[in-house]
Amino acid sequence: MSVARISAREAHEKMIAEGYVYLDVRTEGEFEGGRPAGAFNVPVAVAGRGGMVANEDFLAVVTANFAIGTRFVVGCQSGVRSQRASAMLDDAGFEAVLEQRAGWGGVKDPFGRLIEKGWSAESLPSAFGPDPERGYAALRAKAK
Repeated sequence: MSVARISAREAHEKMIAEGYVYLDVRTEGEFEGGRPAGAFNVPVAVAGRGGMVANEDFLAVVTANFAIGTRFVVGCQSGVRSQRASAMLDDAGFEAVLEQRAGWGGVKDPFGRLIEKGWSAESLPSAFGPDPERGYAALRAKAK
């Protein structure tokens, strides 16, 4: 099954009208730097010795915190990590997974020009700083 890709505005509408949960799969630092209001953070990749590596706890943390019937909009910075995370959730049996294709920062062409606005540039409701309930540390603690 393939996961549908939607815009930031469509993601916001799904959250408001249909109760979709925004799952931000960026790093904890990126999440704290700005995110969709109400988002939860479970990074799909974390810092390793040689750079970013897959977060081996990703699915375990998500499944420990969310029912299989949870409707997700999955987003990252520009739509790359969210595609991987969305496919993982779909493969794990989550039935309602949408991927926000332009993420927080938008999609840029090879010359750095913005070709699709992300959540931030669309001026959609946002939050900043640590979130003691929806941040990765809190969700990881609940999974143990």
